[in-house]
Parts: sequence; C-alpha cells; structure tokens
Amino acid sequence: MQITSLLSQKQGDHQHDDHCDGCGHDHEHTEIRLNQILVGLLFVINSFIIHYFFENGKVVGDVNAMIGAALLGYPIVWTAIKDLRKGRLSTNELVALAVLASFASGEYQESGLVAFFMLLGEIIETRTAEGARASIESLVKLTPTKARRINGSKEDEVEVKDLKVGDVIRIRPGDNIAADGVIMMGEGSINQANITGESLPVDKSTGDDVFAGTQNLNGVLEVKVSRADADTTLGRVHDLILAAEKTKLPIMRIVDQYMGFYTPLVLLVGALVWAFTQDLSRVITVFIIACPCAFILATPTAMVAALSSAARLGILIKNVADIELSAKINAFIFDKTGTLTTGKLAVSRLAPQDGIKPAELLHLAASAEKYSNHPTAKALAQLANEAGLDLTEPQDFKETAGKGITAKVGEETLIVGRANWLKDNGLTDDFMQNVDLSEAEGYSLLYVARNDSFIGWIGLQDQTRPEAQEALSELLGADIRRIAMVSGDREPVAARVAREIGCEEVVAECLPQNKVEYVHKMKAKGYRVAVVGDGVNDAPALAAGDLGVAMGAAGSEVAIHSATIALMNNDLRRLPFLVKLSRQTRTVINQNFMFGVVFVIGGFVMASLAYINPIIAAMLHVVGSLLVVFNSFRLVRQGEELEPFLAEEKEAAPESESEAPKPSAQPA
Repeated sequence: MQITSLLSQKQGDHQHDDHCDGCGHDHEHTEIRLNQILVGLLFVINSFIIHYFFENGKVVGDVNAMIGAALLGYPIVWTAIKDLRKGRLSTNELVALAVLASFASGEYQESGLVAFFMLLGEIIETRTAEGARASIESLVKLTPTKARRINGSKEDEVEVKDLKVGDVIRIRPGDNIAADGVIMMGEGSINQANITGESLPVDKSTGDDVFAGTQNLNGVLEVKVSRADADTTLGRVHDLILAAEKTKLPIMRIVDQYMGFYTPLVLLVGALVWAFTQDLSRVITVFIIACPCAFILATPTAMVAALSSAARLGILIKNVADIELSAKINAFIFDKTGTLTTGKLAVSRLAPQDGIKPAELLHLAASAEKYSNHPTAKALAQLANEAGLDLTEPQDFKETAGKGITAKVGEETLIVGRANWLKDNGLTDDFMQNVDLSEAEGYSLLYVARNDSFIGWIGLQDQTRPEAQEALSELLGADIRRIAMVSGDREPVAARVAREIGCEEVVAECLPQNKVEYVHKMKAKGYRVAVVGDGVNDAPALAAGDLGVAMGAAGSEVAIHSATIALMNNDLRRLPFLVKLSRQTRTVINQNFMFGVVFVIGGFVMASLAYINPIIAAMLHVVGSLLVVFNSFRLVRQGEELEPFLAEEKEAAPESESEAPKPSAQPA
C-alpha cells in the first residue's frame, strides 16, 4: 500500500482536530488500530478452528470469518473511499478491490487473511517511514524540559522554553545542558557526540562554549545562555533534518508522477486475466501482488539509513538530494585556513642557545607572556600546559602591541617578541643568524632575551590538521579526479601547507571573488565540484560549488546556513566517508528498485498462471517489504570504523605532545 499510510492519516487527522501536543502522534488511535487488527485476526483464526473441529459448524465459522474480514477490511476500504473522494487514484484502491472481491464471493477467510497481511505490510511501511521522525524527536528529548536558573543567591527551577539570552543556569554532573551558552564558572567533561560526532568527551572550562543537548559528565558549571529553545544549535539541526526528510530525490518524484498511471494499468491487466481465465481468484491475486510497496520503500528506507549514519558522525545533510549528488562529485576545492589547517597558532620549533634546555626556554617565555591575550602567548601557554610545566607569575608585565612584552620572572628580566623589539630594547647580538625558518612561509618567530642576553627563539605556525593528508589520500583513492587548495594567504605559505598534506594544485593570494571564479572555471571543464570551507568567509565559494561543505559548524549559524552539508566537527576524514556513503546509498537504492521491479513482474506472471493464491500473494507482499527494509538498513552501520580510530588517536595525542618540548630544536 502507499507509503502515506492509514496509520499516518489517522494520526494526522487527530493532530489537526484535537491540537494534540507533544510529538504529534496519536498513541491512543494507534492502540485502537492494533486492537482492531488483533480482534479481527482472532475471529478469522476461530473460523478455521470451528471448520476443522466441528462438522456442523460451517455457518458459525463463516459468521466468525465474515466478522473478522469486516474488521480487518474496513480501514483498507475506507482509506480507498477517501482517496477517491479527493480525486486521487492510488494502489490503495487495488487492495480494496481485492478484499471486496474475496468478501463478495463468500471467501471470508481469504478476505480476512489478505486484509491482515496487507495491514501488516502497511504497519511495516509506517514504522519505517516514521523511523526518521522518531530519531529526530529523540534529538528534542536530549534537551531537558526544565533548567536551574540562578537568581541572585537562589536557584529556581524553570521551564527551558522560558529561558532568555543572558540568563545564568547551573548544570550539575549528569545533567543534559538546556541551552547554548558560555561557561562562566566551573569546569567539566562534556559528551557532545550528538552534536559533533566526537567519540570522546571534551574537557571545558571558563570561557568555553557549550551546546544544548550535550551532557555534563562531571563538575558543576554555571553557564550564561547565548541561545535558547529553537535558536540553539540542536534546535537548528532538528529543523534542518526535518526539512531534509521532507525533500525528495528526483527518482522519488518520478515514482509519484507515474503512480497515477500505474493503478489503471493494473486494472487493465486484471481485466485481461479475467477475460482469458474467468478466474476471480487470479484477478484478486494480481491486484494484491501489484501493490508496489517494495518499489515505493526502495528510496525512503535507504535515505533514512544514510541520514542516520551520517548524523552519527556529525555530518548534517540538509537535503536528501545531496546524498545522490555526493556520489557524482569528482573534484574537491579546499580553503586553507581553518579547513586544512587548524586556524590557531601552535609551537612548531623550540631553538634554545647552547646551555639552555628547550623546557627552560619554553618555561621562561610562557611565564613572561602569561598575562598576554596574543595568539602567540596562548600557543606558548597551551604547550607549557601539555608539557606539565608550572608557570611563574610575572612581575612588572608590560606589553607593546605588535612588538612584544617585557616582564620579570623571578629575579630575571625577560624580553619576548619580534626581532626589532629586542633591538629596540638594546640587544646588539647577531641573534638571527641561526634562524632557519622564514616568516614568508607562514611562520611566526618569537625571540627571547634574559637579562639582556639572547637565549633562543621559538617558531610558531598555523598547523595543518593531522588527518588532512590521510583524508586527501582517501579521496584520491575514491576516484576523485582533481583536488585543489585555494587560499588568500601568500604563495610561500600556501605552498608549504600543500607540501605537508600532499596537495599538488595550489592557488594562493585569492580574494573571495577569485575563489568563486576558480570554482566556475572548474565546473566549466565538466567537473562536479565540492567546495570545503569554514562557512564564514568562504560563503560565496560554498554557494558556487555543486556541493558546499562547511567545516566545524557546531555553534556557527553562518556555517550551517552557508553550505548544503555541514560537518559538526573538524575531522576531514568525514569527507571520503561521505563520498563512499553516497555511492553505497545509490547502489542500495538501485538494488531495491531492481528487486521491486522483479517482484511485481514475477508476481504478475505467477498470479496469471495460478502458481500463487491471494493469501500467498499477501504474504509475499510483507516479505518483499521486509527484504527492502533490511537491505537499506545495512547502511546504518557505515562509518563505524571511524569512531574507535578517532578514540585511539585522541588518547595517544596527549602523550606524544607532552614529550614534544623535550628534544632540542624539534617540532613540538
């Protein structure tokens, strides 16, 4: 029967008439419907028992079968009547004709069993179609209904919908966070897998962002609300998934377009079978086997499974048609900063003078820079923290914007900054002669002097993402014919990053309009182009590509809305997975369609030759639907290999990084 099922219609009517709250599903009607099916089935089974055990019980058995057939057949016939009233011709009418024909010919048991198996198949379809909605509604349940709002010295329990921007809420260990916000006080581990797809909890403290629907595993947090209710990241994700569910692939629209011709064609086939055989049972069987449930379920079930698999890994697909499009992509264009690189400075080289240990150089520089908010100071502090160094409180701290700082660390005076800053402070040594890194290639260099004596230099850079080279290699292995990096940065910087990740095609010093022009040129050569950027300054290029992928979209409204697909985390390995998932989805859909076509045509032949009867046809109808569902839901497990790998990588990272500053003049 049609994917727009009886059960869904009942629920929709109820929701419209009674304005039910909550999830919008009428659980009472569902229970009544199931009770009606079970009672009808019991009457039909009872008729078989009476006919078998009681020789004089034919009339009583027939009455039982007739009551059962009426109970089971009523919803089918009534749905067909409503379709006809609306001027809509669908396969519901075929089933209704089959049930009525069996009933009118006195085959009550056959009529009841046919109706039962068709309703069973319809319930399978309904539950499958509602599977996406159920998973979506489970997203909403991740956000608690109440929150603890701090009001002065008091803590009030309020409805989440009453929270406003600027409110401060308290999150206890084990609580799901009620709104997007910034941690004002406290620290804890946050499980945000449902937003970003990260397999490990993330440690967060004062100043860090948190998202609604994520779980605080330990620690007490006070969070200032920045977005509440439907405006949260989870709320926007929920709305976008709902929109994706309502969209249709081109092949689905074709099915809808020709379904109006399908029913008259089946009626014609039924008339021909009657004309040649004069066998009503064969005609009824043709009507039942003609219900193309396997055909109709072919695409929606695969889409639900693919969306679920992608969402589990933090890939937000806003339109299901993009799954089909991803399978055709053969070229990728990457932005550099924030996409192939982290977008944050990190220490890459510690170069102390003779007699100075790398850890000592790092400790002195990070201690002197402790009160600075400059990105270089944050990079030094991060590495010192990872190395387990206890920083010393600086005294007489002074910072000159764009040049450097001076401070006293213990009894020693430190000068940290650019080369000119050290010279301005009276350092006359030729301290730049041993520097083998160039600022032209994107390195930031800090020079450190202690008590007017040069003690070493530190190189920092915007580091490439550790998985970038692997991800690009996998894309090439997936038959992506062309990969390019476009950047607004200088040529030497872009060339260095390209060498590190193995990207052969580089275009540097690009303005936003130049990036768009490059995308158009590649499309003009016949490529299907995916553009990958951070979703903020790359919005024009993202929109110009056949497919736009925004990186790190968690919490970024611009990123979510500027691209057709959003990665809720920054793991580039999601890209080759997306390409493989889309191709596997297309394969599964084709398999389902082939099965559906063979099922219907083969069923016509067997029904016409009386190899199957109406009851067997109804049972085959259920089996066909189940086979399609099971085949589609193989896609749900795709990408599982990424999660344990990601966990192992993150567990190994702190150990390797903490050892980084120990060797002299080595990348940190």
